[in-house]
Amino acid sequence: MPITDTSQRKKFLAQSNVYLPHIVVVDKIIEETPSVRTLHFNFKDEKLRKEFTFESGQFAELSIFGIGEATFCISSSPTRNDHLECAINRVGLVTNAMHRLSVGAETGFRGPYGNSFPLELMRGKNLVFVGGGIGLAPLRSIIWNVLDNRDKYGNIDIIYGARSPADLCFKYDLDSWSQDKTVNMITTVDKGDENWIGREGFVPSILEQVAPSAKNAIAIVCGPPIMIRRTFPVLQKLGFTPEQMITTLEKRMKCGIGKCGRCNIGNLYVCRDGPVFTYAQIKNFISDEY
Repeated sequence: MPITDTSQRKKFLAQSNVYLPHIVVVDKIIEETPSVRTLHFNFKDEKLRKEFTFESGQFAELSIFGIGEATFCISSSPTRNDHLECAINRVGLVTNAMHRLSVGAETGFRGPYGNSFPLELMRGKNLVFVGGGIGLAPLRSIIWNVLDNRDKYGNIDIIYGARSPADLCFKYDLDSWSQDKTVNMITTVDKGDENWIGREGFVPSILEQVAPSAKNAIAIVCGPPIMIRRTFPVLQKLGFTPEQMITTLEKRMKCGIGKCGRCNIGNLYVCRDGPVFTYAQIKNFISDEY
């Protein structure tokens, strides 16, 4: 039967057209670093706001109407579902436009897309989170997911670093995790300033110094490509197998549904087959293509 009623047609299109974004409203903005801000937002449609679900590790397409759209991981946790969060690093046309948004602004949202972190596999395991810079954004979703279900997991190590103290993202989370007695929180910077009293050194080097055990453990890694490439050999040296190492990639994703072909690595599409992969899945080509 043809759909003639306008409201019914809009509802139908929203359900059937994967390219049609939903409207979200920015309700809070946190300036994380000079180039990174976190947007808190919610769906304008009350029904969608109540029904929307996602899993840690999935991503979304955010759009600025008249300018374009780009992919961003959902950095909030599904265990805290009163709003959604995405961290925006100002690097191009769309992200610059997002840095000009203010509270109350409306933008487009498509998603969630992609797979997610394997919570079932992680249950009962010791977890080692290794992050660099804005790479903490997808990790914080799974970290809060795990901490909100703390009794289901073993020891938790978090090794996180950035180029400088000013480049550390989510400082409020770092403070919370440092105060959590069930978490071993290690923060480092490549080079500190006159007020920095913490560790200095690249994340892979600090990881090797901390030397978390690979026994009954899983390592989850996210950060700049060079950090990821240098972290895997350290984990292997510590006894982690490729199946025990997980990462999430954001290589040139565009459409979000495996149609445009921009994000392929080898025979994989990051948006369709990922963005979460084990090192075993990508080790044959990550050094060349990511």
